[in-house]
Formats: sequence, C-alpha cells, structure tokens
Amino acid sequence: MFLIGRPRIAVIELYGMITSGSRMGNFLRLVDAIRESRRARAVVLDVDSPGGLATTSQHLHLTIARLAARKPVVAFIRGNGTSGAYLACAPATRIVALPAAVVGSIGVISIHPLLPQLLERLGVKFQVVKGGRLKDMGGFWREPTPEEVEKEQALVDWYYQDFIDSVASARKMERGRVQELATGEVFPGARAKELGLVDELGDMDKAVEIAASLARVAPRTFIVRPRRPFVERLLAPQAASLGEALLWQAEELLLRRIYFG
Repeated sequence: MFLIGRPRIAVIELYGMITSGSRMGNFLRLVDAIRESRRARAVVLDVDSPGGLATTSQHLHLTIARLAARKPVVAFIRGNGTSGAYLACAPATRIVALPAAVVGSIGVISIHPLLPQLLERLGVKFQVVKGGRLKDMGGFWREPTPEEVEKEQALVDWYYQDFIDSVASARKMERGRVQELATGEVFPGARAKELGLVDELGDMDKAVEIAASLARVAPRTFIVRPRRPFVERLLAPQAASLGEALLWQAEELLLRRIYFG
C-alpha cells in the first residue's frame, strides 16, 4: 500500500530490544522495501531501544546504511538510542535526539550463566561428547578454562573494534575520538550533541522537518510497520507478547550471547 501515492516521509519504529527472530527479519525486509518505494522520499527512524544482539545490530546498521545511500534518513532518538540501537542510527543522514534522551553506550558485553554448583546440588550431570577441544566452550554446566576466557575476550575485543570502526566511518568521526567515547557509558542527548554523537536536538516534528528539507517534499508522514507474524495475529496480542518474552528469557539464560547493549 505504501508504494503508491503522493511523496511522503516514511516513519519506521525501532522500539525495544534488538533480537533475532521473525519480527526483526520482517523489520529488515520492510526497510529494504522502503528503500525501493517511490512514495517514501525520506525516512524518519523513530528509535527507543537499548540495543541488543551484536549480529542483528550490525545487520541493522548495514541495512540502514543502504537506505541512507538511496534517500535521506533522519534517526530520531526519543528515549534510548544506545549500544546496538546507536549503531543502527549511525549511518543516518542526520541524528536528532531529545535533550533528555539516553545516547551512546558504545561497547560490547558477553554474558552466559555458570551453573555447575546448582546442577551439582540438584544431582544433574552432563555427558559431553565432542570433536574439537573448544566445542563446548561457554557451556553453563562447568567453569571455563583459562584458554576459553582468553578466547572469549579476544572475540569481544573484535566486536568492540568493529563497533568503533563502524561508528567512526558512518559518523565521519576520527577513530581515536570514537575510541575515547567507547567506554560503554551513556550520555543525555544534549551532551551527546556536544560530543558529536548527535547532530540536532529536538522532537519528532524537528526530525520530520529536517527529513522534509533534505528530500525537498512537504512534511507529510506515514507510519510503516512490519506485518505481524501469523501466530501473533492468531493469538491475543498479550499472549503472543508474553510467549515471546518467556522464550527470549529462557534462551538468554542458557546460551552465550554477545551484545551491543
């Protein structure tokens, strides 16, 4: 439906944790479709997200970069625009934030539980048959070896350096400057502007105004949302959201994940 009609500014909402799964896949496909849309002459990326998975955040970064290469993109940070969400904003033509928005948190963290003592108390044992001495690296049923800790740190360091490179390139900032800001700390929008992480302070109207000026169209908008998965449409929204949250939490408890968050 949004592919026809008078030129307008498309508004895309990036809210909540950046995770894997069908919802984010639909979001990425939606961005690609807007890139090809003749009706959408510019895009406002409406952001309120604390970040999330490193791989999905990087995918978002690249997808937004392709969109911004085709038409103006203004990222508007209304709440959180941190870590992986900031990485997604970085390729935008302009970044606008509320003065009190939370911006930054350029850093990487790897988290997984260690439960050997709990499993021992419960009388639970694991039999592991593997090919490759590091195949069960990150297993929650035992303590990591010194070699595994070293390799985990090396992996995190790689993602961290890539995060810095991506922000520096997208924002056209000196790499050393981004490195100075990449402590994992967050900044209010007003301070983020002083540091060069944000271009303008303002609200959604300001973001739309800038997008309209860049695209030379009237400031008319339309909101574009991904089609909800079949299960979510079939079930009550509350039940679908609860089920998704429970599955996400269960997965997070057991798997090693690397986050821009």
